[in-house]
Amino acid sequence: MILHDYEFDPKYTTSIAYFSMEFAIHQALKIYAGGLGFLAGSHMRSAYDLRQNVVGVGILWSYGYYDQSRYEDRSLKAEFIRKHYYFLEDLGIQATVNIHSQDVHIKVLYLPANIFGSSPMLLMTTDIPENDFLARTITHKLYDANKETRISQEIVLGIGGAKVLEALKQKIDIYHMNEGHALPLVYELYAKYRDMESVKKKVVFTTHTPEDAGNEVHNINLLHKFGFFNGLDLDTVRNITMMKDDKFNLTVGALRASKMTNAVSKFHGEVANRMWKNCEGRSEITYITNAQNRRFWTDKGMLGALDEHEDYALLSRKKHLKKLLFNVVADQTGKMFNPDVLTIVWARRFAEYKRPGLIKQDLDRFKLMLENEERPVQIIWAGKPYPFDTNAVNAFNELIHISHKIKNMAVLIGYELELSRILKKGSDVWLNTPRVSREASGTSGMTASMNGSVHFSTDDGWHPEFAKDGCNSFTIPPIDHNKPPEEQDYEDNKNMMDILENEIIPMYYDKPEQWTQIMKTAMSDVIPAFDSGRMVHEYYVTMYDNKKE
Repeated sequence: MILHDYEFDPKYTTSIAYFSMEFAIHQALKIYAGGLGFLAGSHMRSAYDLRQNVVGVGILWSYGYYDQSRYEDRSLKAEFIRKHYYFLEDLGIQATVNIHSQDVHIKVLYLPANIFGSSPMLLMTTDIPENDFLARTITHKLYDANKETRISQEIVLGIGGAKVLEALKQKIDIYHMNEGHALPLVYELYAKYRDMESVKKKVVFTTHTPEDAGNEVHNINLLHKFGFFNGLDLDTVRNITMMKDDKFNLTVGALRASKMTNAVSKFHGEVANRMWKNCEGRSEITYITNAQNRRFWTDKGMLGALDEHEDYALLSRKKHLKKLLFNVVADQTGKMFNPDVLTIVWARRFAEYKRPGLIKQDLDRFKLMLENEERPVQIIWAGKPYPFDTNAVNAFNELIHISHKIKNMAVLIGYELELSRILKKGSDVWLNTPRVSREASGTSGMTASMNGSVHFSTDDGWHPEFAKDGCNSFTIPPIDHNKPPEEQDYEDNKNMMDILENEIIPMYYDKPEQWTQIMKTAMSDVIPAFDSGRMVHEYYVTMYDNKKE
């Protein structure tokens, strides 16, 4: 079957199957949780823009990740609501995978390229009448809290994805694992080639995070019992994966099964090479800095005003975009924000290392900044904590609780693609506060900068490759990262507040021409360096078509 409805650019004819647990293609297709999905979605959009021979392989999550709503006291409520999609096509193709000694049937649904302007997508579901209830639940919820369900999801993605491509008679040159979730596909390929060196020539791997949660470890016997290794006996598994003990790390398995691995920023490349320097038999780790799709994310009015050097039109458009954001704020919180006031946004996945509450660490100083009538500040939070991570949910709810007493502070729910776009277009400052070395890339600041929202960040992830402090962004200065986390938080908070009070806020109100210049420089510098057209081209040159074997 021909999946693409466009002719390939001759530079990009090598056929790629891009495996990812999540894709953020469009607001209407809720099969994503956060940054990994946003990145995969931009990859698919730019593959379409550049007419690349790429097909996305993912899972159709019946209930998505989760829907954010509120309890009566306005705290966060996670809801799981079944989704229906009438724009996906049933190809009439089924495949079977063996999970825990039981055959599980997989149906594939097809997203044509022209629906959302992305490369074509194959989305698998086990939620079909041919399966019993337990098998149907495998593809119910993205990142299910049950460990055995998670393992089953990875088998469906990896082995099921490879089988679906075969059933559709797709000749694939390179299988790209976006994070380690799709690792079982390696053992499906091994069944075909019976030789790891031949498998490695067909596989590339992107590692996305130094965080433990993103580098899954399971007991090798449990994985074997569930069919993760596609029926291979354990001696063979240990031999081809070089795993000597019973702890099986998916990232290590992927590093050893790929011809090339890439980190997702220059700094992350250094961190990843340090992390895995003692990993025997691993592939070379290079880096390709993440990027986002300009066509999808950038406001055309802002871009047009920038191109025409019309500062008045640029600022007028920004003010309009702020009003659109503030309509959402008013609707959700009953607070009327002012488009003339400096507006800071912190919005991304709620995780401890990202430190969502860092700015309010010195609560008195934080309140004084927000309540300053001469140079007021408005601040908005949004993001999705993992619904079963009590600490993350508590951090979200603590901000909601504090916001009840501060009129210039809002916490929004419903952080998905559409709200993310509205926040990036309507903010003045995009705040990013990870502990340095913990944020592999972090792409939200790229799409904010594309819309004239100035990135204010610790020097981590993609920021060091972009930042010219005081020219296109602001940087929270480096500190000693050997100190205890509490001391680091204290210093980072103090430095951040000093920069806000002494540089950012005075410039916004007292030197508007200088502020406008920073906005314009940010927009100019972020494109094309952090547009995903650059990124997907680099994948072809560095990872797919390289001749290293």
